[in-house]
Amino acid sequence: MKGLLKTLMPLFVILMLFFDIDYSQASSILPSCTLRRQFHLNGMHKSGDVILGGLFEVHYTSIFPELTFTSEPSEHICQGFDPPGFRHAMTMAFAIEEINKNPTLLPNVTLGYSLYDNCATLVIGFSAALSLASGQEEQFLPQEKCSGGPPVLGIVGDSFSTFSIATSDVIGLFRLPIVSYFATCSCLSDRRRFPSFFRTIPSDTFQVHAMIQILKRFGWMWAGLLVSDDDYGLHVAQSFQSELTQSGLGCLAYTEILPWGDNPSELRRIVEGMKKSTARVVIVFGHQINMIQLMEEVVKQNVTGLQWMASEAWASAAVLQTPRLMPYLGGTLGIAIRRGDILGLRDFLLSTQPGNSSNNQNTMLRQFWEHTFQCRFAPPPADWLEAGGALCSGEEDLESAQTEFLDVSNLRPEYNIYKAVYALAHALDDMLQCQPGRGPFSGHSCASLQKLEAWQLMYYLDKVNFTIPFGDQVSFDENGDALPIYDIMNWLWLPDGGVQVLNVGVVKKTASGGEELILNEEKIFWNFNNNQPPRSVCSETCNPGTRMARKKGQPVCCFDCVPCSEGKISNKTNSVECFSCPEDFWSSPHRDHCILKTTEFLSYQEPLGVCLTTASLLGTCICAAVLGIFTYHRSTPVVRANNSELSFLILVSLKLCFLCSLLFIGRPRLWTCQLRHAVFGISFVLCVSCILVKTMVVLAVFKASKPGGGAYLKWFGAVQQRGTVFALTCVQAAICTVWIVSASPMPHKNTQYHNDKIVYECVVGSTVGFAVLLGYIGLLAIISFLLAFLGRNLPDNFNEAKFITFSMLIFCAVWVAFVPAYINSPGKYADAVEVFAILASSFGLLMALFGPKCYVILLRPERNTKKAIMSRGTAKC
Repeated sequence: MKGLLKTLMPLFVILMLFFDIDYSQASSILPSCTLRRQFHLNGMHKSGDVILGGLFEVHYTSIFPELTFTSEPSEHICQGFDPPGFRHAMTMAFAIEEINKNPTLLPNVTLGYSLYDNCATLVIGFSAALSLASGQEEQFLPQEKCSGGPPVLGIVGDSFSTFSIATSDVIGLFRLPIVSYFATCSCLSDRRRFPSFFRTIPSDTFQVHAMIQILKRFGWMWAGLLVSDDDYGLHVAQSFQSELTQSGLGCLAYTEILPWGDNPSELRRIVEGMKKSTARVVIVFGHQINMIQLMEEVVKQNVTGLQWMASEAWASAAVLQTPRLMPYLGGTLGIAIRRGDILGLRDFLLSTQPGNSSNNQNTMLRQFWEHTFQCRFAPPPADWLEAGGALCSGEEDLESAQTEFLDVSNLRPEYNIYKAVYALAHALDDMLQCQPGRGPFSGHSCASLQKLEAWQLMYYLDKVNFTIPFGDQVSFDENGDALPIYDIMNWLWLPDGGVQVLNVGVVKKTASGGEELILNEEKIFWNFNNNQPPRSVCSETCNPGTRMARKKGQPVCCFDCVPCSEGKISNKTNSVECFSCPEDFWSSPHRDHCILKTTEFLSYQEPLGVCLTTASLLGTCICAAVLGIFTYHRSTPVVRANNSELSFLILVSLKLCFLCSLLFIGRPRLWTCQLRHAVFGISFVLCVSCILVKTMVVLAVFKASKPGGGAYLKWFGAVQQRGTVFALTCVQAAICTVWIVSASPMPHKNTQYHNDKIVYECVVGSTVGFAVLLGYIGLLAIISFLLAFLGRNLPDNFNEAKFITFSMLIFCAVWVAFVPAYINSPGKYADAVEVFAILASSFGLLMALFGPKCYVILLRPERNTKKAIMSRGTAKC
């Protein structure tokens, strides 16, 4: 705050002291405006019909006593003559001379100029702007002045953003056009605050975008930012950080403000921070003086290995391109003002002649001559001749002098000055070509040269559009900004220690409003061992298969790479998050793409499926073999005993039981899911119901053999036996039908058991239906077991009760064990458990019921006679 007051206080004093209205009645009744103080400014002037003003930095600095509201301003002293700055002023003079010689542009109108030196000091620059706006006449009548034009019609300048802001805030009130050639602050695009400000240099907004495009091209996501302590630097810092964050292309490791003046402790702190930082790219938006002071400290601490990026303010600064600094600044990439060729400028500069007279109107020209030839015009200072100093004659040979003034090989600010002068001239030319009655002003009037107002010129300046001889188009947008275009410069460090600044590309605004970066990377010199661009990242790139996890308390560019969890992937670098795979897919081992999940079901190809299929077919073959044996020996007593028809029916049902297990193997389909339990349930009910009827017949026969028991047999004839088996089987068929119709079993992709597998299984549809099916089979089996158990002690020759008891015991044991095993078996193993239970119970029934009979038929045929059976039965009785 103190610094701001210190800067603005002289401006307040100047405004108070500049004008004073004297109301004393002198020779006229009207009051007059008198200058209370005449500013002594370095200037250069030429008369003309229309005067254009110019503000340039011809000296680096000045000694200006600190002002207060009560003190009288004292004389300032400008120090440090800048030949390129004087070349800027002479470029404006050249452009005006060229326009005056042009018969098609402003014919019959002679342009003049008033050019002032701002001495790189705000107070002096502001004073010069006020002098241009109001003139330097010591006294004039307001009414007289109101009837004529302003002292200047437009101002070219200033070179500093801060100076332009201060000047435009005041001069803009009078709508006096100001066309800057070097002020880039984006704040100056505010048309409401600066309605009369134009510029031929792109604003910092575009420069920031250009810098970000370069960072993007080389993958520099981690950089440091240094800015000057003025409007130019502070606005850039805010804009750059905002744009970089929004683009998501990187972030800043640090942001530092470069101090003005001699502040070694602050510079030491800044350079130490740069040295400790992991950022290898340093972006500097500052002025030449800022970089000179900074590089002194960089050299002192020997900070190498940095890639510097220069703003347009110092990208072409020859004062920094020295053998002492090139080990540090070699390879610098910079945004430079568009270079142009101005034909005839060097010849015009060589024709500069100050003469030998003391002319206060052209002090800048005299100071240039004294600086170049190290002489003084008469009368010289008292101590000059005593010290052996030479007198200037004004006839010295300028072409033989060693001066930057004559270097026209890299015209960049000069090119913008040239365009600014021509923009004012074209606007004035368009205005003077207005036809009366068709003008843009009140009553369709036109402006006249005799009563010309600055705001009228501003109207035409808004609409100016022309092409200069170099081929570039000049026009202004709604904010007064020119069409943005920058050259990309690279500082090449030559083997002999020299420096060459190469143009390696261009960045410009496209028709769509974006930025186009064209770079010739093969021409770029990198000041590193491998001549390759450096890497500047806070964290290395996260490969596909990982995601970025931001480090706590650090910028977004600093992160850890965390592998994606199972089932999630990232298929691009630096992914912010991992994405879940679709339901039927799973993450690859590297988590970089989704792969189709492996499907799992009880298949015929796997060992378990092969074993169960083999067992099923084996059981079917055994049933077929037993059926064949029984058919072949159907007339023998063993086969005919106890209703051979039921025995054949049991064998057929067992065969179906063995075959139905194949429905549980293979890829589940709707029809297999519906048939497997239905066939299984009906087959087993058929088998168990036959066994139940057999058991009941055995008991009835022996009951009938006792006195008074004949009535039992009438209930167990062949028809009754078939009817009982059919009825019991129909009950199971009805259960299956209701189950399938109401809640049909169907195939289902189960992903709950394994994340990386799809288990194909048949869901039962209705747990109640499945339970009723099993319960009904269990009920018949238990009844058969109980009845067989009751008849276990009957005579052996007619008695199958023991075998039925044993078979039912096996059957019940298998299915009692099946329930918990089935519930706790996932996926295909549940089907395997059910198939195993089917096969185990089927083999148990087959072996228990038909094993002994086959043994007698095949191995003991002597027992397979009626006599043998009857004798055994008689002996037993």
